[in-house]
Amino acid sequence: MGTTSTVTQPARSRAGTSWLVLALACACQFMVILDSSIINVALPSIRGDLGFTSTGLAWVVNGYLLAFAGFMLLGGRAADLFGPRRILIAGLALFSATSLVGGLATAPEILVAARVAQGAGAAMMAPATLAVINTGFAEGRERARAFGAWSAAGGIGGMAGALAGGALTTGLSWRWVFLINVPIGAALVVLAMMALPGRRPGRREPLDLAGAVTGTAGLAALIYGVMHGTDHAWTSAVVVVPVVAGLLLLAAFLVVEARFAARPMVPLRLFRIRGVAAGSGMLLMFGGITIAMWYFTSLFLQNVLGFGALQAGLGQTPAAVTFMVVARFAAGLLPRTGVRPLILAGGACFLAGFGWLAQADAGSAYLTGFLGPTLLIAVGIGLTFPTLMAATTADVPEGDAGTIGGLAQTAGQAGGSIGLAVLVTAAGATTAAGGGSPADALAAGYDRVFLIAAALSVAIALVSTLLPRHRPARTPPAPAEDLSPHSKEAR
Repeated sequence: MGTTSTVTQPARSRAGTSWLVLALACACQFMVILDSSIINVALPSIRGDLGFTSTGLAWVVNGYLLAFAGFMLLGGRAADLFGPRRILIAGLALFSATSLVGGLATAPEILVAARVAQGAGAAMMAPATLAVINTGFAEGRERARAFGAWSAAGGIGGMAGALAGGALTTGLSWRWVFLINVPIGAALVVLAMMALPGRRPGRREPLDLAGAVTGTAGLAALIYGVMHGTDHAWTSAVVVVPVVAGLLLLAAFLVVEARFAARPMVPLRLFRIRGVAAGSGMLLMFGGITIAMWYFTSLFLQNVLGFGALQAGLGQTPAAVTFMVVARFAAGLLPRTGVRPLILAGGACFLAGFGWLAQADAGSAYLTGFLGPTLLIAVGIGLTFPTLMAATTADVPEGDAGTIGGLAQTAGQAGGSIGLAVLVTAAGATTAAGGGSPADALAAGYDRVFLIAAALSVAIALVSTLLPRHRPARTPPAPAEDLSPHSKEAR
């Protein structure tokens, strides 16, 4: 927990950079999430220009997500070893350079390779931004507000993706979906150099090479196999072989970390912190809930209610705005209530919202059958997401902040990837067995997904009882400048 210490004059003199640090972290999170969604609208144009096959086109999306999830742990550990400033700048540079390559791509192979490298750059950026927040803001009110703003930035990125992708593709070219990242990335590199302190002097620890190889390869293989579960039988070799290989590599990773690594990439002692262990498990399940909310509700609007792509994006906008507003509100409540009440309240919203949404069918009205329940679910996401991130990263030593940031985001990404494959399979099986019109059969499949999401919300609420009972430390009264990320108090 945070302790009170005397703030030095040098810290006071640098107090004005605190808003720059938060703006940088939020802008990077916005950029990472935006790039996960902005590409979707441009896919038909990309296929026509570069001659992708249907299977190959999927890897424009999957290549990014695979590298993003697979390299996140390594990116988090690198932030701890080399400093979040250095890793964030390197990630921004890689992301921007590969965006340029993607925007100028002349063949499918070049674009897919650029997307994989983009994902690796994002995997460096994302945990580094969490490390910046976790080490740069005092635990309590200031850090909770920072997490709220960071969460809202991700929500804005997800919401803006479809609209920006459509505008750029229609008004200019699909290439600008990538090229727009280049000037933004360059500006953020300059901002990072201005706002973030250099790495503190000290002995540099070696990278756990065996852990890095087994952990990264294991995650990548597991997620690769699960991704194929959406369009292949779960017993087919293309699914089973990489999943089994991934699980074996992850088992080897645990053995290396526990018994052989002098400086583990993910020190297993961190899982003795209840917030880390319980929070990571909840984020894994939360990934499935977010997929059910944003991905399947979009399909419901288009395939069941007959909305166009732009109409569907606009139809989800009220829920996205609600999420952003509630996330900021939850950040203000967190220091007073602690994590459990907010997670339980969010779980209640999930249960009510998904239960309501599961009653919708082809004859449902948008306002009563869709908007009402999705607003409830958005309230649940706004209450839960920043709270889970704060709970998972609380009580963690500063030297492990990047590792925990990578672990937390890996859990969410892996949960989303696994959740997508499982939920697509469940929806497809229910749709195939359904009767009536095609819209009714699809509605039955999506309703099954929403019921599974409701069950996940109950599981999250149960796991939340394992979290520590204490409330986050309150920030003691102090002048605004004493809460600078560079002050001793903030550290």
